Amino acid sequence: MHKKILIADDELRLRILIADFLILEGYTVLEAKDGKEALDIFRKTPDIEMVILDVMMPYYDGWQVCREIRKTSHVPIIMVTAKDTEPDELVGFTAGADEYITKPFSPSIFVARVNALYNRTYPHYKKDVLIRGVITIDLQKHAVSVDGVLINLSHTEYKILTFLMENEGRVMTRDSLLDHVWGYDYDGTDRTVDTHINRLRTKMLNGGDHIKTVRGYGYKFEVNAHELH
Repeated sequence: MHKKILIADDELRLRILIADFLILEGYTVLEAKDGKEALDIFRKTPDIEMVILDVMMPYYDGWQVCREIRKTSHVPIIMVTAKDTEPDELVGFTAGADEYITKPFSPSIFVARVNALYNRTYPHYKKDVLIRGVITIDLQKHAVSVDGVLINLSHTEYKILTFLMENEGRVMTRDSLLDHVWGYDYDGTDRTVDTHINRLRTKMLNGGDHIKTVRGYGYKFEVNAHELH
């Protein structure tokens, strides 16, 4: 479990304060000083699990960043601002934010709300077991089962499946899959990814339906609400 969070705020002292508290809670923290840097980091780091955005930032404000992220990802987003009027909150939620926290705030309360949102969003993390729909992955044993039936996957297929499941709902480009699974220096092609995805779907029985093709972009792992554990 990565527990990787991106914090975007142009106020350095506040970023450091929030980061220090979150690190103590076991999170890995990435920092951005403006909206442009936030989007750059988010696009280059596919395993980010939560984003904390200040509303008033240079280049792109928090709402713009939130809307852009929502084009490709369902990652939980918390908006942070000094504004506390109802219209501002409505803008934040309309943009796709999950939480809205106003300054000033107690760091301990802030962290509690981060933890609550994280646990609501990722209830499938149970120690070293990843469960989504009919698929269960024992991360310690590298064992995959579908509806209780053990599935024999290659190391590459296992890495692809785990990567997609850990980023459920987010579209993973073929390039990001190549980088994560085969490494940055691998001289492969998109066809390499497509071939392994097809083999993986075949082996996963009815669980293979969770791997969706996003035409012209890549793949994502998706589970219907009635299938969630």
